[in-house]
Amino acid sequence: MGAFEESYGFMPKELTADAGYGSEENYEFLESKNIEGFVKYAYFDKESNSTDNRGPFNVDNLFYNEQNDCFYCPMGQPMPLFDRKAETNESGYERELSYYQALNCKGCPLRGACNKNKANRIIQVSHKGRSLYKKARQRLLSDRGVYHRKQRPIDVEPVFGIIKQNKGFRKFNLRGIEKVAIEFGLIAIAHNLKKIA
Repeated sequence: MGAFEESYGFMPKELTADAGYGSEENYEFLESKNIEGFVKYAYFDKESNSTDNRGPFNVDNLFYNEQNDCFYCPMGQPMPLFDRKAETNESGYERELSYYQALNCKGCPLRGACNKNKANRIIQVSHKGRSLYKKARQRLLSDRGVYHRKQRPIDVEPVFGIIKQNKGFRKFNLRGIEKVAIEFGLIAIAHNLKKIA
């Protein structure tokens, strides 16, 4: 997005992208730039499917008591906080992960479905990420979000189909990022000129 701002001198007010871009880092960036992002996260479609609610054992479906900073397992057992760690990804984005552990999984009738480890169940959570994903979901399910989700494949996907199928461009002939960027730039120019003509 920094390259976009550098090239055009402004940032968009709205942005639509597929699930490959749905991450805590990208959601936080969009929020910091006041961009309304309609960006799916990896499990959005599966989560939205009425036949799949991701199960009661999924971390996202566990009840969280904010006052006590504690999760509760499906059997109602508290899972208190026991550790916090900072994690930095390849791009340098740092997020804080909180770790919660059940007090006693031994003898639990749900153990096989909930916890496959020998020790008590441990979950890791990014609270900032949970908040950002929740906001993203609300936007995606809004009327505007539904419109953007329907429009994105109409606007974007045919271009790839036309370039691959109609123009027969299935692989790059050059090697190296710079040369590939030039080659694809020429393909894009040809595609756009054909549209204008």
